[in-house]
Amino acid sequence: MSGLLAGKRLLVTGVITDQSIAFSVAKLAQENGATVVLTGFGRMSLVERIAKRLPEPAPVIELDVTNSEQLAGLADRVREHVDGLDGVVHSIGYAPPSCLGGGFLDAPWEDVATAVHVSTYSYKSLAVAALPLMSPGGSVVGLTFDATKAWPVYDWMGVAKAGLESASRYLALHLGPKGIRSNLVSAGPLRTMAARSIPGFEQFEDAWAQRAPLGWDLSDQEPAARACLALLSDWFPATTGEIVHVDGGYHALGAGS
Repeated sequence: MSGLLAGKRLLVTGVITDQSIAFSVAKLAQENGATVVLTGFGRMSLVERIAKRLPEPAPVIELDVTNSEQLAGLADRVREHVDGLDGVVHSIGYAPPSCLGGGFLDAPWEDVATAVHVSTYSYKSLAVAALPLMSPGGSVVGLTFDATKAWPVYDWMGVAKAGLESASRYLALHLGPKGIRSNLVSAGPLRTMAARSIPGFEQFEDAWAQRAPLGWDLSDQEPAARACLALLSDWFPATTGEIVHVDGGYHALGAGS
């Protein structure tokens, strides 16, 4: 077996369509020698159908990251397919419609709480649920969208991503003594199912197309997936609490650039 992730056992969440970053991560991981287990939520038949499009069909476990019973049973469910985990990919985010599209001042706490639970707190929940399967050298990788700025229409999801970025740093602090890393990939805008649910998403598209120094392909998930694979590999053994930007360089520019 050869490849960047030869022999690695990975749990990948968030595969909804083959246009998702998570699907690209799972595909490239298999091509680079990893064994992959997927989780799905809601439309399980769809996730199982998408899983068959991978180079090797991957088992799918149902997981609602807000369900404490499912989280408690995750390790046992994963053990039905692999004897441990070397990496976990968190590609989960959701905000009710009121939390996106310009309604920042009006979104009720109940909806904001849902966004934070699913998009932020679940990063810690997933890592802790997988912890019994992991050993020193393991890696947890999540996906964010630059939360250092306020973006039009992104609203409370932007707040949730800011929380995610902080949660990753705290996870790095608390998992570090166990030899487990926590890092995030901050990808530029991509035409995924999640993006299509954001009213006014085309504002992101136009900005990146015009300003990213390296250019930006809105339909190419592979650059972000490659960064995830690198962080899951043994090539970043002393890197944790980091955010790797994969956005064509957009984040590095000032307002007038």
